[in-house]
Amino acid sequence: MLTPEQIDRLVQGRDDDPFATLGVHPVGASAGKGGFTACVLLPEAVSVEAQTLAGKPVGTLERVHPDGLFFGKVTIRKRQPLRYVATYGDGGDYALVDPYGFGPVLGPMDDHYFSEGSHGRLFDKLGAHSMVHEGAAGTHFAVWAPNARRVSVVGDFNRWDGRRGLMRHRADAGVWEIFLPDVGPGSAYKYEIVGADGVRLPLKADPFAFQSELRPSTASIVAPPLDHIWGDDRHRDYWRTSDARRQPVSIYEVHAGSWQRDDQGDFLSWDELARRLIPYVVGMGFTHIEFLPISEYPYDPSWGYQTLGLYAPTARFGDPAGFARFVDGAHRAGVGVILDWVPAHFPTDEHGLAHFDGTALYEHADPRKGFHPDWNTAIYNFGRREVAQYLVNNALFWAERYHVDGLRVDAVASMLYLDYSRAPGEWIPNDHGGRENVEAVAFLQQMNKALYAAHPGVMTIAEESTSWPGVSQPVHGGGLGFGFKWNMGFMHDTLRYLARDPVHRAHHHDDITFGLMYAFSENFVLALSHDEVVHGKASLLHKMAGDDWQKFATLRAYYGLMWGYPGKKLLFMGQEFAQRREWSEERALDWDLVDHAPHHGVQQLVSDLNHLYRTRAALHARDCEAEGFEWVLVDGAADSIFAWQRRAPGVRPIVVISHFTPMLRHGYRMRLPSGGRWREILNSDASIYGGSGAGNMGQVHADEEGWANITIPPFATLMLELDY
Repeated sequence: MLTPEQIDRLVQGRDDDPFATLGVHPVGASAGKGGFTACVLLPEAVSVEAQTLAGKPVGTLERVHPDGLFFGKVTIRKRQPLRYVATYGDGGDYALVDPYGFGPVLGPMDDHYFSEGSHGRLFDKLGAHSMVHEGAAGTHFAVWAPNARRVSVVGDFNRWDGRRGLMRHRADAGVWEIFLPDVGPGSAYKYEIVGADGVRLPLKADPFAFQSELRPSTASIVAPPLDHIWGDDRHRDYWRTSDARRQPVSIYEVHAGSWQRDDQGDFLSWDELARRLIPYVVGMGFTHIEFLPISEYPYDPSWGYQTLGLYAPTARFGDPAGFARFVDGAHRAGVGVILDWVPAHFPTDEHGLAHFDGTALYEHADPRKGFHPDWNTAIYNFGRREVAQYLVNNALFWAERYHVDGLRVDAVASMLYLDYSRAPGEWIPNDHGGRENVEAVAFLQQMNKALYAAHPGVMTIAEESTSWPGVSQPVHGGGLGFGFKWNMGFMHDTLRYLARDPVHRAHHHDDITFGLMYAFSENFVLALSHDEVVHGKASLLHKMAGDDWQKFATLRAYYGLMWGYPGKKLLFMGQEFAQRREWSEERALDWDLVDHAPHHGVQQLVSDLNHLYRTRAALHARDCEAEGFEWVLVDGAADSIFAWQRRAPGVRPIVVISHFTPMLRHGYRMRLPSGGRWREILNSDASIYGGSGAGNMGQVHADEEGWANITIPPFATLMLELDY
């Protein structure tokens, strides 16, 4: 019989070992002599009959507590799961298969690898997984909460009653698990956790949830197995066998919620985004789409950078299968998909990771390491192996389950420095007395090694705004192991230069030339991102000095310079057609502007630049190597003219000439790298782009020593290709 203490623990939801009491148990030391008893908690039930799973009655249980605890002998020969049929006061019946009749799903090796911090398949083990277990269909739930007194999974399937979903504690790993029969895909759930101090916490969403409710609801959802049939082998094989540093990479950065909206102003679904966005990107010649974070997040104005569901594509655009279809469709069209990924910090919403089991579990307990003053968010405890493992597994998850081509890692600088945005006394030095976060460094190295080893076609890109050495160098050489790094210096210097009145630019020539001093110290991506066109910074068009004509001409010349400059390319949506307004996540881009010639001209120019960049190896094959660049004219400060040559083995060199004054310069004397005919393959001042049409009639002739007289239009970039 149950003791009063056992009964009290069960009806009060305090039992930390429910499998020792609930379910079927032998009577006495020998089941063969004493038979079996069954115990179940069904609040509000009047009577309970026990049956085998085949429907054979095996006993009627006695209510031993008015809160609905039932107990009694059952006539079975061996221990097995039972079905309970409960009758309620209104005469209705409810049947459920006893979850406490099933053994564990996780094994001792899972405990070992998880505790060691080396488990590479956590997303197959933790979270909610629909499966057939011991002959029954249901869902297995598992969650890490090592300091909890007890954990329950709750949902509609048990009336959100934490007493009815008590989980098995795997103490060696700090993991709680349970298999719930008859719970299937689409079921909403959370975890009810009682901390070590006995306090019941706010219901927590699953850190490994693969699907979530649409905000403002915050429950996790049991996702169906992702059974998408992929057709992207050709795309993946290409990148798996390519050196991305020597391939054209031109990225279109997109906020999925505001690129376009439907006729009612609502978000597009993944399928509708695929129908509109993929053909647009193909037509514009971009090689990749980079999405601002699409992991589940609670607050729209965070743009996804305060994510609370790292494993779940946001419900804003449909179900996870829809995102898989989008990626597959992009790949079939030859377009890669990169995700913004945020391992630097997380918001402190009560349903999320903050104080997950009543302690600082995912974050540092000390706010000098665990709280981010810029964003009022928590910082992951990178030195805790289970936390680093959680994040590394997430990187692997997106590459494996959704075939994403890369991760752009947000706010890397904030991870690398312990004193980032902190005054003296507000941070804790490392063990060597320095400001470097050696735990974050080790995590980033671990993540890059794991991802590149498992998925060699994937690229990682760091948003790192300082001069930390070796960001894109191999880990074995002391680097962080990223494939690429955003070139923040290029963006800052060039935009500062172009914001100046043209008459002053001659005195700031080094704003453009200085970048070549370090252009090959990392594998750089030249990024004109969303961060540059919000919060009062103005759109790229309105960052340019001068009147409207000068702004458009300068912007076109700038794009020409950027596409001719060494480094991969990234442009935020809307800037390819010279969006006038700043970007806002609350509305779609101003697509009506494309109907106007100046904006259409900029759009056409970007498309043509992408085409040239992709088809001319001289412009991309040595983006990350000094041998691919040589100055042709570096000291043209008086005329605000820059000229250089891009080259690669076995292909025709290309000379890029950029000019940033309103002067039309006829017969400008310049020495090109060799004599002969140079074809004008791009002129940003061409009339089709909205320019004045000044140029060189398609070609420039240089004498035997390379000297040529060139017409250089105002505010324009020319590209000249040697025609043997």
